[in-house]
Amino acid sequence: MKVAKFGGTSLANAEQIRKVCDIITADPERRIVVVSAPGKRHKTDDKVTDLLIAFAERLLRDGEAEQEIRAVIARYREIGQELGIPEQAIDGIEKDLRELLTLDTSVEAKFLDRVKAAGEDNSAKVVAHYLNSIGVPASYVNPWDAGLLVCGKYGNAQVLPESYERLRALRDREGIVVFPGFFGYATDGSVVTFSRGGSDITGSILAAAVQADLYENFTDVDSVFAVNPSLIPQPKQVTELTYQEMRELSYAGFSVYHAEALFPAFRTGVPVCIKNTNNPTAPGTMIVSKRSYTSTNVVGIAGDAGFCSIYLTKYLMNREVGFGRKLLQILEEEGLSYEHIPSGIDHVSVILRNDIFTREIEERVISRIRTELQVDDVQVARDLALVMIVGEGMRENVGTVSRAAIALADAGINIEMINQGSSEVSLMFAVKDRNVKKAIVSLYHEFFGRSRVLYDEVLNLSLDGLEEQERLPKEVPFTTVA
Repeated sequence: MKVAKFGGTSLANAEQIRKVCDIITADPERRIVVVSAPGKRHKTDDKVTDLLIAFAERLLRDGEAEQEIRAVIARYREIGQELGIPEQAIDGIEKDLRELLTLDTSVEAKFLDRVKAAGEDNSAKVVAHYLNSIGVPASYVNPWDAGLLVCGKYGNAQVLPESYERLRALRDREGIVVFPGFFGYATDGSVVTFSRGGSDITGSILAAAVQADLYENFTDVDSVFAVNPSLIPQPKQVTELTYQEMRELSYAGFSVYHAEALFPAFRTGVPVCIKNTNNPTAPGTMIVSKRSYTSTNVVGIAGDAGFCSIYLTKYLMNREVGFGRKLLQILEEEGLSYEHIPSGIDHVSVILRNDIFTREIEERVISRIRTELQVDDVQVARDLALVMIVGEGMRENVGTVSRAAIALADAGINIEMINQGSSEVSLMFAVKDRNVKKAIVSLYHEFFGRSRVLYDEVLNLSLDGLEEQERLPKEVPFTTVA
């Protein structure tokens, strides 16, 4: 049995949905299908989810949103009519969408989740109706009826353990199951959506629940690439990754597959294959528990901007019992999660996301660190980016750090910090925000070879629209941890 998930671009219009259904029917093992809401038909188009959000915002603001709901209905009606779906079925979708106008808006987050979920819910109905219209037995299955129960805040659902046992019954259903992605139900019957990559999460949950032989994730690219294709033309395609490698790359900025979506599949060992709806015969990228490392030690390079660092120094810090716990307790009490903590015997750096470490929180945290930890010095550096080299084969290879450092030096990029965890799956460099693209390109050239782009041209890359912020003070030393 295979579980196949199709993203928004795969379902953007009638032509794409026909491709999706051809893919489904081409393999009898594809018995459970998870769908997203229709995406953009062209670059300047709107996703259905964006149309629904616009509807919700207008209704909350003005108490009416007839024009906005008509735009959503028009998208589904156009798709349905082009697919030849019975008019009665299209009218049923319109009725469902118009019910959104009558929802209780007193709890805004609850209302927004219910509205956003309508995109995936009605997309699943369209696909099921079309499959039946071409003589393929299929049934739309609502997450509540199937037992997909979740907890957590609106917009950040977490699957409840008992859901897996309930969802296992989907194995025994006749025909093709068409399941809406992106949302589940709280035990009180409220709709709660998953976070970013929500439909991928749904697919992974179902694959784990039914113990699928393979979870196929269809999108609009042939595979995962070793680097962002917007930086390097025709970059190396990655044919095989481990769950941990994909997790590291997703964290560092790869947008093909959201890291959280891997967890259910990872936990149960279900392999994942990322494939292209528009080129379904391409082998895609397999994500597995273990892979061979004969071809390359490094599988990918990624980077992300928007980080900051709290740098603390205190003489004999390593002899002070409880120092780390006290530092982390301050962060916890301020509601802050950290990304990395490189350290030395008398100093430690805590890497945070800029957006959660506001200036107001910064003032409180720095004051508490000075008062409660009695440090010799504490400084904050913003405008940082993290660039990561990822590959489980690095643990068997000598010289990766040296090659990376030389490549960055040759590109004129100063390394603010290095961190390599004990697993040696990834090697992280902190650089200035403005150098992140240049750093990624330089490292790609070192580990994967030169592209067709002129080297001088790529080294002039900069981060568009970034305003210069304060620089890391020169007296802060180079920080590393192995």
